[in-house]
Amino acid sequence: MSFLPSVVHAEYRDKFRIRLTFNDGTIETVDFRQWLEGPVFEPLHDAAYFRRFFVEAGTVSWPNGADIAPETLYEAASREKRSNTTLKPASGASSSKSKRGRNTRRSRLSV
Repeated sequence: MSFLPSVVHAEYRDKFRIRLTFNDGTIETVDFRQWLEGPVFEPLHDAAYFRRFFVEAGTVSWPNGADIAPETLYEAASREKRSNTTLKPASGASSSKSKRGRNTRRSRLSV
């Protein structure tokens, strides 16, 4: 059976961003603006109403019945996590200045 994500905790951050914790331990802040279209989401454009969210049935919900599927939230959190991950140089890599004064990276390759 495949993994079924579920929101176990949600914490307001700012504007339309909520920090989500999932049942597999993933924690990420997600911007909800991308989903605030259509009549059911209209009340959520008011920041005070948006902050009235709660966790119910494994996802984030609002008093008017609006919610976002937990799979959708997990996918967004995973994308956010990937975009926040910075590439680190491989072990043994060194940095030096080129003749033109630019930083360059060299790494040792073993064959």
